[in-house]
This record gives sequence, C-alpha cells and structure tokens, in this order.
Amino acid sequence: HFREDLYTCLTRRGDTLFELVDAMLCENGPVTSPVELTLLAEHRRGHGALYDALNCGRIDTDGLRHALAVLPQPKAADNRIVLAVDVTHWLRPDAPCSPDRLFCHVYGRSGRSSDQLVPGWPYSFVAALETGRTSWCQLLDARRLGPDDDVAEVTAAQVRRVVTDLIDAGQWEPGDPDVLIVLDAGYDAPRLAHLLAGLPIEVLGRMRSDRVMRRPAPPRTRRAGRPTRHGAVFRFADPDTWGAPDVETVQVTDRYGTARAVAFDRLHPHLTTRCAWIDHTGELPIIEGTQIRLMVDRLPSGQDPQPVWLWSSKTGMTGEDVDLRWQAFLRRFDIEHTFRMIKQTLGWTRPKLRSPEAADRWTWLVIAAHTQLRLLREAAAGLRRPWEKRAEPARLTPARVRRGFRNLRPHLHRPARAPKPSTPGSGRPVGSKNRHPATRYDVGKTTRRPESIAERNRLKAPKG
Repeated sequence: HFREDLYTCLTRRGDTLFELVDAMLCENGPVTSPVELTLLAEHRRGHGALYDALNCGRIDTDGLRHALAVLPQPKAADNRIVLAVDVTHWLRPDAPCSPDRLFCHVYGRSGRSSDQLVPGWPYSFVAALETGRTSWCQLLDARRLGPDDDVAEVTAAQVRRVVTDLIDAGQWEPGDPDVLIVLDAGYDAPRLAHLLAGLPIEVLGRMRSDRVMRRPAPPRTRRAGRPTRHGAVFRFADPDTWGAPDVETVQVTDRYGTARAVAFDRLHPHLTTRCAWIDHTGELPIIEGTQIRLMVDRLPSGQDPQPVWLWSSKTGMTGEDVDLRWQAFLRRFDIEHTFRMIKQTLGWTRPKLRSPEAADRWTWLVIAAHTQLRLLREAAAGLRRPWEKRAEPARLTPARVRRGFRNLRPHLHRPARAPKPSTPGSGRPVGSKNRHPATRYDVGKTTRRPESIAERNRLKAPKG
C-alpha cells in the first residue's frame, strides 16, 4: 500500500522516479552516484531520463508526508510517540553555481580547534524513535534550511505539520500521552515550547552547561511597585544556587554504569527583548519547565563523563517521569545511525545536483527507500546467508534488509509503466562552447537579523 501511495505522490516523471527508488534498494553495494543506478535491470530507462526526472520531476510532498503518517508508528515504553528533530548537512564545497548554500559546521577529528565551516545544504529531519537499543527510526519529514530561514520558526512549523498529520491519521487520540519532542543543544527548547503551544506535545531539549535560569517569583509582600516576575537565579555552573532538588533518582545501566538524575521544578529563562524576541508584542512570556541534571559513571567511548542538562516543558514530574525523559533523550542518538545509513549506503549526499529543488526530490526518494526497508523487516527475517545466525526482525539492520530487497521485489506491487521507445537527442555539437555560463552564488545568510531594538530602528531608518 505504501508503494502505491508513493507512486501516486510522484505527479511528474513518476515512472522514472519510482524505478529510481527500486534501483537504489537493489544495488549490491553502496550507491555511489545516480547514473550508476541506470545500469541495473530494475531501472529500465536511460541516464538522460533519470536526470530529467530529478531536475524537472514533481513530488507531492504533502501527500507523501500523509502516507508516512498513516504507517504504524513506533512508540516508547509508556506507549507515547517520541519524535527526534535534528539537522544534518549535505556538504557542497565545490558547487559555486548552486544557490542557497550555507556554512555548515563540521566537527574535526582532533578536537574543537579543528572544526570547520563548509558550504552545503543543511536539512532538518523529523523521525519517530523506537524503544530500546536499535538502529531504526521512521523518517517523517525533511526540510532544507535556506538563507532567510530562522531555525526555531522553521522547526516549529515542521513539527506542527508532522504532529497534525499524526493526529489526522489517528496515531494520537484524546487521552493519550503527549507527543515527546526530543532536541539537542542547538535548539532553543523554551522558545519552541512557546511556538508550539496548543498542541498535545512536550518539548525535551539539552541545554548548555553555562546557562542561567530563574526560579518562580516569590509571593508578593507589598502592594507598592510592580510585581516581581522572576525569582532567584539558578546557574548551571554554580551548585550553590541550586538548592535542594525536587526529585532524585538512581538507575543502574549496562552501558553507563550508575545514572543519577536530579530535577528542579518550575524553572524558566529570563527573556529579554533582543534577538529572537525582538519582534514580540506585549509582555514577554514566562516559560516554566523542569530542569534535569543527569550524571553517569562512564561513557562507551571511554571519555570522562560530563553532566547533561535537560529542560522539559512539563512541570510536576515524579521520579518515574524523570527517568523516562533522560532515557528518551538517549534514544535520540538512534537518528545518527539513520543519517549514516542514508549517507553511506543509500547515497543521499552522493549526487552532484546543481539546483536545491532537485536535491529536495532526491531527499524524499531516499526517505521513501528507507521507509520500505523498515516495512520489510519481518519479510526479510528469513533471508540470510548460510553462515549467518537467525535474527529477530527487531534486531535486523537496515543494510541486511536492503541486501534481501531484490529477492522480495518480485512479490511487491510495481505500478511503474514500461518505457516508451525513443531516440536520444543530438545534444550540443562537438567543439561548441557554452555561451550561457551558470550564475555563481554567495554562501551564507542573506538576511541579517538585528540583535536589539536600537539596531532594528537603525536598519529601518531611511538612508541619507
């Protein structure tokens, strides 16, 4: 049924795009380039049709998002949907003729001093996480971040669209636990919780260890003057400002040893009319939540463990609620396995496409291919090599399921039509020069956001 829905969403050059997905899954090894897929028997068209489909095709992304939302979604231990949001980069340092490139942060191998900023296309993905240690997750949405986009606003719109599709598909009903949104430290979790107000969601994000929060305002003791909106200061780096925690838990784990978590209820950031809140009208909101500090004995990498600070938009947590939150945050790293899979095996970042629109089409085809692997886990459980042990469907890796896709494809629905006979064009005459050179584009943000009201007024003031 998903293959039929996928074919319906391919509204232009659909036959070529559909066979491209099948060829991506039937390749014996990693996908090195799209043109190599045209040599497979599953792709019955030439390389010209392939690039024409990527450059001029059309995909109904709204319909494809709905087709992904109606699929059986994985849920956490307490029967709630956990969505992870993260940004990964399609690096294009050698593509000066490709527009909308931004400087992408790339971690170095020898410490933070070797980090680099490389031009590329950053993509924001939303995925539904499974429970337990696994390398699977269900990709639900992808959005390319442009030069004029604000990350928090784009992420909020993306999450709102995904959660709305899940509710319309019947994945969440009144009375179910709120959908948990898990974020890393690169996101402003309190601001996202404010932007997503009104939805049945809970935002859980990691915060930097140098942040400063505020406690609730103390009771008013006098009538004169303006009421106090913020309480005492809570500095992450100063234990003297913490006070007694509201909840303390201790858990013994296999990978991290003893995990100790303490939670402080009803903490909020002290917002000011600057940067992201400069255009906010009215009084700035008080966004309260629960601050969790997690400390473990050891890390699998052997490095010295550092405390992890997590902020949740839910208040009044119990010890069981706190343990569930930090365990859900650790499951967020499962999406890194998916990024490695689509990059190294499915070849998401391999094509040298010029236009970002073609890159968006290729991205959605990769998501469709990865989704089919997830749906075929049970069917591929019996396909193994003689020296391999039997494995449960939940323990199969995406690469092993993809290895058996060619054997399963004859039993699947194949709506793509056979190609019509045609003769390729003559192309550019030999020896002729290109008289229309491609336009070169700058890299980076094109819109500068003011950081204060005075700077905003100065930018808006007429020149001269």
